[in-house]
Amino acid sequence: MSQSTSDLRERIERILVDNMKLTLKEFLKVLGVKNKNQRKEVKAVLNELVKNGTLIRDGRGRYRRIGEDLIVGTIEFTRRGNMAFVIAQDGKEIAVPLDNTNGAIHGDKVLIEIIGKWRNLPMGRVLRILERGKDKIIGVLQLKRSFSYVIPDDSKIVYDFFVPLEYMHGAKPGQKVIAKITKWPSHGRYPEAEIINVLGDVDDPKVDIPSVIAKHGLREEFPPEVMDEIRKLPNEVLDEEKKDRKDFTDQIVFTIDGEDAKDFDDAVSIRKLSKNKYLLSVHIADVSHYVKEGSAIDKEAFSRGTSVYLLDKVIPMLPFKLSNNLCSLVEGKDRLTFTVQMTLDCEGNTLSYEISPSVIRSKKRLTYTIVNRYFLGDPAAQKQLGKKICHSLDLMRELSKILRESRRRRGAILDVEGGEVDVITDEKGYVVDILPRKRGEAEILIEEFMIKANETVAEVFHNAGLPFVYRIHEQPDPEVLIQLREYVEALGLKIKFPKTVHSSVLQKILEAVKDHPLRSSVEKLLVRSMKRAIYSAFNVGHFGLASFAYTHFTSPIRRYPDLVVHRLLKLYLEQGGKFTSKQIEVYSQLLPKIAEHCSKKERTADEAEWDLISIKKVEYISRYMGKTFDVVVTNVTRFGLFVEIPDKLISGLIHISTLDDYYNYDEKKNILIGERTGRMFKIGDLLKAKVVNANKISGEIDFELVEEEENVGKRISR
Repeated sequence: MSQSTSDLRERIERILVDNMKLTLKEFLKVLGVKNKNQRKEVKAVLNELVKNGTLIRDGRGRYRRIGEDLIVGTIEFTRRGNMAFVIAQDGKEIAVPLDNTNGAIHGDKVLIEIIGKWRNLPMGRVLRILERGKDKIIGVLQLKRSFSYVIPDDSKIVYDFFVPLEYMHGAKPGQKVIAKITKWPSHGRYPEAEIINVLGDVDDPKVDIPSVIAKHGLREEFPPEVMDEIRKLPNEVLDEEKKDRKDFTDQIVFTIDGEDAKDFDDAVSIRKLSKNKYLLSVHIADVSHYVKEGSAIDKEAFSRGTSVYLLDKVIPMLPFKLSNNLCSLVEGKDRLTFTVQMTLDCEGNTLSYEISPSVIRSKKRLTYTIVNRYFLGDPAAQKQLGKKICHSLDLMRELSKILRESRRRRGAILDVEGGEVDVITDEKGYVVDILPRKRGEAEILIEEFMIKANETVAEVFHNAGLPFVYRIHEQPDPEVLIQLREYVEALGLKIKFPKTVHSSVLQKILEAVKDHPLRSSVEKLLVRSMKRAIYSAFNVGHFGLASFAYTHFTSPIRRYPDLVVHRLLKLYLEQGGKFTSKQIEVYSQLLPKIAEHCSKKERTADEAEWDLISIKKVEYISRYMGKTFDVVVTNVTRFGLFVEIPDKLISGLIHISTLDDYYNYDEKKNILIGERTGRMFKIGDLLKAKVVNANKISGEIDFELVEEEENVGKRISR
């Protein structure tokens, strides 16, 4: 028997189609294995198939295929730790009660058996842990009587970790630590860990970012082989690199970004061709020119997937020489770009487009702040920008409004702020203030232009039928939208929900609550009711944008999928709009894996950013223990009222046990009713509540109702 590993793998899988279960000995017999080397080869392939979830080896040493009743996936616990869900490799979701998790920890790769139903999902139990998702935990060391333990920062990890005295290594109670897991949980036994690093006191703000970095497994330093390649790159764009590129260096091209931005992916320029025609050019950094496929830089960029923004700290996808210099479209420097030029009419339709490698020289580094000041009529901003740039901005403002109205007409969801905040800190890192982030016309303008460029590139590949990486957003499940409908009805709004929900229905909700105090809560619930946008090699459109084909092309410095899209686009242009059959075969297998990996990395980055904001909100509100705030009831549950401080977007719970009566929960009306007083609490109630607890570890904030005569029964005017 002499054959390649892939051939042997196929033979083994074919054998199992006819034979449900076979031991290693039986496999060797069927395959006609004669010697020791062949036996090792077969065993290695079987082990690989077990590891990747294709086969399972049972307690009697028999190999069998994973069938409908056996599923491999990653287990994810809820934040409150009262339920787990396994996400299968095909995206299928299976509920797993805590009693059936069999010692698994959040993030583990597990094999589960389907044993029934839970609500509208299949229910399973963990048979085996195939691969541990983590080997370290980050948390706070606590002392109780004669033993120490670590409470994990991640509330999805349902165990505390016992730390033997000899494994403390000088750590003290109340300190944030990193601990290596030495023993895993089993029936009747807590897991154990060894302290390997002390980050500092839990209340020290300098500990927050290192804690989040460690919790989510983010890496700050780049490997030596990456930095070796970086050192070999030029410090500036070379003359020979500009050849065969469209030259935009003499045009009025500029960037518009946030005040603190250091990496500039995109620049824009515009001309008005006639009364009803615009020529919009979106110039994107050509990162693919420097980051070659398969290089050490490329492998590390793929591993990271995305840059992570933790307040004023950035963990970049690419080393700073690329992200902040050579690829960044800095003012006054020649830079290599990919340009999408679109001729657009006064209705926002694309009449024609051209995509080409290019070279630009940004005339000005603009910020959202100064552009918004100019749009508001500030003469100082106008003087600072100059006539030529102001003329371009006037045209861009004109066109962005056309594009936005065009998207509104087709049903896109606009103006979702998403509850984002700006955290203001002092020189020592302590939170001074938390302010809701507001978007001006400048931010919207750039958003519209980037969306248009992304759609244009996606449509090229969709129409050509070639392998590609799309940004997709599936339609929400009808059952999930019921909660949203009930919520807006509780606000007194009547929105008709058709059987097939189009994004325009959700846009009508946003328009209906435009000036409502609970707008941010409605927005957050609306976002939660929709599925998460992900990367995919299969195009199903983008529900939220109401786009039939969408991608991410405009941020290759900080997102790996954009870099892949640039490579595919470059290949498409070089080969006259065609891929070879071999390229189609290779990319058809490769791109789904890239899309899945990058979606996971994006989720990790988002969770890291959310965790840090949550920590900072707790830190801020901790300074106001006992202080009374005006709060709005954002949700009613059987265990209490969720409330929010509107001007800070800080949320917490008024527990039902702290109220003045025994309250019954009316699930249908989503209200609490007092048995003795008959008092009702509903979504939208304006209350006064004081802060009584703020837990930096769990991120939870507790309020208590402050009774005032004039406050009883008071509601927000609608």
